[in-house]
Amino acid sequence: MNRTILTYGGYFEAFMESLQEKEKEKIQYGLLLLKTQQRLSTKFVKHIKDGVYELRTEYGGNIYRVFFIFDDGNIVVLFNGFQKKTQKPRKMKLTKH
Repeated sequence: MNRTILTYGGYFEAFMESLQEKEKEKIQYGLLLLKTQQRLSTKFVKHIKDGVYELRTEYGGNIYRVFFIFDDGNIVVLFNGFQKKTQKPRKMKLTKH
């Protein structure tokens, strides 16, 4: 398996430029897996919805996400990425006093 990876609009490149070298290396490793492996663990890839996926990378206690789609199962188109800064907000239970 050797998928072609393309980017769209320069957003992914801008995201990568904002990162430190070690962060870039970790994301590049995830992209290498995406290029060469038939299937990846949900640790690395998660289906979001309507054919949109995210490549998840953890480094230094931070989580980095890169959004992509498959095109005919071969070409992977990268749209954008971001660093997740906070956990999902938890619903708080309110109690009456």
